[in-house]
Amino acid sequence: MKTTDINIRDPFVLEEAGRYYLYGTRAANFGKNTGGFDVYVSRDLREWSDPLPCMDSAAFGMNGGVNWAPEVHKYRGGYYMFATFTRENGLRGTYILRSDSPTGPFVPHSAGAVTPDLWECLDGTLYLSPEGKPFLVFCHEHTQILDGTICYLPLTDDLTGAAGEAVTLFAGSEPAWADPKVPGKHFITDGPFLFRSSTNALLMIWSTFVQGKYAQCVARSEFGDIAGPFRHLPPICADDGGHGMIFRFGSTWMLTLHRPNQTNFERPVFLPILDAGDHLVLA
Repeated sequence: MKTTDINIRDPFVLEEAGRYYLYGTRAANFGKNTGGFDVYVSRDLREWSDPLPCMDSAAFGMNGGVNWAPEVHKYRGGYYMFATFTRENGLRGTYILRSDSPTGPFVPHSAGAVTPDLWECLDGTLYLSPEGKPFLVFCHEHTQILDGTICYLPLTDDLTGAAGEAVTLFAGSEPAWADPKVPGKHFITDGPFLFRSSTNALLMIWSTFVQGKYAQCVARSEFGDIAGPFRHLPPICADDGGHGMIFRFGSTWMLTLHRPNQTNFERPVFLPILDAGDHLVLA
């Protein structure tokens, strides 16, 4: 199938041995009660396999709400999926699942959600420090605190749980160009992803609304580590697309995001970008 036939939100690509594994939120019903996740496989980012079910949330009692934003990282010989589900207490949180293959099946690995128990959270991503220490970077959601934030916490080396307290990095209202999502003056923070540049700068892409449209934003750590502080740079893409990540396609860095941000019409988009050292540029 072609890229334009794939209706997912929050695309994430894992490359291995010349194959590209595309994961995302099943867009039907805005990713709620959708029964898990699929993976699509390609060699050229144009032609893809049919969707291959890779995580069955119903089999583990995890289909009671959202099934959002799966991303898969290779770590210590295994494949680890970070994804958002609704917990038994009704709040959303990031869980970690594991498989021996990028095509799954992925099964629960962490001891429940690794985000704070009483926080409404989503969009957890894995960040490895230069020393190889794992951290979770995630969003504390606007639905609970109005002005959404992006936070981090250390993980245990085996990725089964948190190894410390959550620390807030910044709020969605901080960039001068960020707009509240009406009604209610909520500021959105979505989809953080970390990228180490050619000059060793630590960049974070994340999403919010700019002039009423979903946008792909960029921030840079002032001291090059996860503790920040992060300085906000101009958005890299403000055309009703976002929740992206960066991966290597041959010799080219690619940004993938979903666009438009409209239920049942979302498609993964692949945009070449340039690593400009202290910032990112669309090619």
